[in-house]
Amino acid sequence: MTRMVSALVAAVVILGSAAVAAAQDAALVEAAKKEGKVVWYTSLVLPSAEKVAKLFEAAYPGIRVDVNRTGSQRILQKILQELQAGIKNADVVHTSDAGHFVLLKDKKLLLRYLPQGIDKFPAGFKDKDGYYFGLRATVNVIAYNTRAVAAADAPKTWKDLLDAKWKGKLVTAHPGYSGVISTHVLALVHLFGWDYFKQLAQNKVMITQSAADPLTVVASGERPVAVNGGEYSAYQLKKKGSPIEIVYPKEGVPLVVSPTAIMAAAPHPSAAKLFTDFTFTREIQQVMADSEGLYTGHPEVKYPTDKPKMTELKLLPVDPEELEKRNEEIKKRFVEFFGA
Repeated sequence: MTRMVSALVAAVVILGSAAVAAAQDAALVEAAKKEGKVVWYTSLVLPSAEKVAKLFEAAYPGIRVDVNRTGSQRILQKILQELQAGIKNADVVHTSDAGHFVLLKDKKLLLRYLPQGIDKFPAGFKDKDGYYFGLRATVNVIAYNTRAVAAADAPKTWKDLLDAKWKGKLVTAHPGYSGVISTHVLALVHLFGWDYFKQLAQNKVMITQSAADPLTVVASGERPVAVNGGEYSAYQLKKKGSPIEIVYPKEGVPLVVSPTAIMAAAPHPSAAKLFTDFTFTREIQQVMADSEGLYTGHPEVKYPTDKPKMTELKLLPVDPEELEKRNEEIKKRFVEFFGA
């Protein structure tokens, strides 16, 4: 009898909690619909960002997503400039430079909000104080054009890129634009020191902006080898039939966890919370893995069989606080070596 009573009490508690959660969700949805939109500043490549936005709009008719897509460094610059001018435009901010969120949190510019289900995510995807969380992750890789480079001749390691035979044949993205590349540079500085980039620059490397750009340059045949770039961009190009192959260097691949957060001054706070909850659902995290080729922190996400799991790779993580502290150094040294 006692066990039966205990079980009934537990069932009532569970049902009661579910009812409260449902009521809270309904109230949030109603408030978000009154606001009418959410403004999303994101460094996610535009087709991927628009896909997430359209899925949200389909799930919540009447709430529009204004996608503002640019590079990570420009997003931070834009936010700070707008706030300085008294402009409160951004609701949700997502970049690939985890150091940005350390800075924004220190300046008390972020709203503390725990997305539904975030407790399931690993520690590396969560700010311990609950201000920002890893929406997605990618790794930085080498990529080459299969029509221009034979597999046997392709670079296999980061150090292979220093070979003089690649002079005038390489392309890189810029850490002054891309958070993915800032993370990449710091991870390789940990491995090899700044001398690595000094030597790499001697190979007359073409400079682009976004972490996706080197992969499109390689896919087009303009340059045969990308010395870095977000793996998910290369994966998407390969799936579409581009002559591109991905190399995961044996020394390890820089892991880029890209956080998201709600601005403390968000003009549409309810829509921002609803949108943030939506992006962390298993369904949307699975979309990112399936069609976008991204990694996520969601434990229930399944990955395509034609790409390695994160657990199968040697990962080179970077501490967000160090990334923030060394941000200016990274950009300055890169310009010093590459001249742009």
